[in-house]
Amino acid sequence: MKAKGFFLGLLALLGGFGGAEGLGDPMAGRLEREAEVLLRLFTEEVREEAFAPGFLAQVPAAQVAAIVARLKANLGEPKGVQLLDPERYLLELERGYVPARISLDREGRIAGLFFEPPVAKLGSLEEALEAFRGLSGRVGLWVERDGRPVLALEEDTPLAVASAFKLLVLAALREEVEAGRRAWDEVVRLEEAWKSLPSGLLQGWPEGSPLTLHTLAALMISLSDNTATDALIALLGRERLEALSPRNRPFLTTREAFGLAARGNRDLLAAFRDGDLEAKRQALEALRARGLPQVVDLPLDPGDWPAEADWRFTPRELCRWMGKVADLPLMGINPGVAAFGWDRVAYKGGSRPGVLSLVHSLSRGKSRYCVAFVWNGEEVDELKALTLYGGLLDLLP
Repeated sequence: MKAKGFFLGLLALLGGFGGAEGLGDPMAGRLEREAEVLLRLFTEEVREEAFAPGFLAQVPAAQVAAIVARLKANLGEPKGVQLLDPERYLLELERGYVPARISLDREGRIAGLFFEPPVAKLGSLEEALEAFRGLSGRVGLWVERDGRPVLALEEDTPLAVASAFKLLVLAALREEVEAGRRAWDEVVRLEEAWKSLPSGLLQGWPEGSPLTLHTLAALMISLSDNTATDALIALLGRERLEALSPRNRPFLTTREAFGLAARGNRDLLAAFRDGDLEAKRQALEALRARGLPQVVDLPLDPGDWPAEADWRFTPRELCRWMGKVADLPLMGINPGVAAFGWDRVAYKGGSRPGVLSLVHSLSRGKSRYCVAFVWNGEEVDELKALTLYGGLLDLLP
């Protein structure tokens, strides 16, 4: 169900809960208090006394105030609160919505608080397209319903997609399983050569840890685990993936992408950039000999991240690869940006300095949508992008 179709003003919300509390429903009283405190964060000055000591030990009130200020700057003043479920609320602002979770201690102070990605209010698909078109840098968007185009913006332009490339790795693995050459429950042992930088968990696991291919795939998609990804690339073979995506030759592991981006490897980056395919492969061999770079060696400025240290796909291609894996249960472990009222959600995203990609497969009844959004540029604003993208999902009929 669309968020805006079920929005209630705060007074109506509290009135309904007040009646339930009068009948002796303690949960209704809790929900009423939580909704009131949540709204107060956006209507009054954020003060330390509003938070429990345990919360302040982890998150200072000033940080909460900064988040609230940024949300209001993007979306305007608050208008009301709706209960989504017993653990989640939907805060309406003038230009959008913010799904949120809040819990109070016995004294009514905030003990837990979490804001999910906001959702923009957009009047139509055409308005949404213009909003995406107005973003700086290079933007690609492809929306299809049951294989037919709905919205398109540079849909056939190859763009850097960061971790969204992992959809292709999963599709290749599925082909191997369905051909009988691999099995989801096949066990492999973690190798040191597969270890990459975060995101993920496996970079900290001991060498030799037993892992099924399904576990590697689930971690690669749900946590964007880079070590799990590199393990699967090694097991599938680089050539297998290059055959599926000739544009991305050599097909990089995440460890190699980090190595090319690291400031201390600019000599090998130059050799990779200027060489033919064989010279590029030789540069990667030399890169592996230098070992895994440190996170502090990576550039934070989008303009300093080399274009070669990424994977390039068009938005339409991302939907094609999503279509090959969307029905796998592991694709729904992490649903990504809030999407309301869908029967089935599959998601993969990616980000690094100067790159953001979001890909969803969404099913309702007999209809299936795929949405792929990619933004490249030095002014990529993740909050703005997630807000627009959430608003687009909210518009899909």
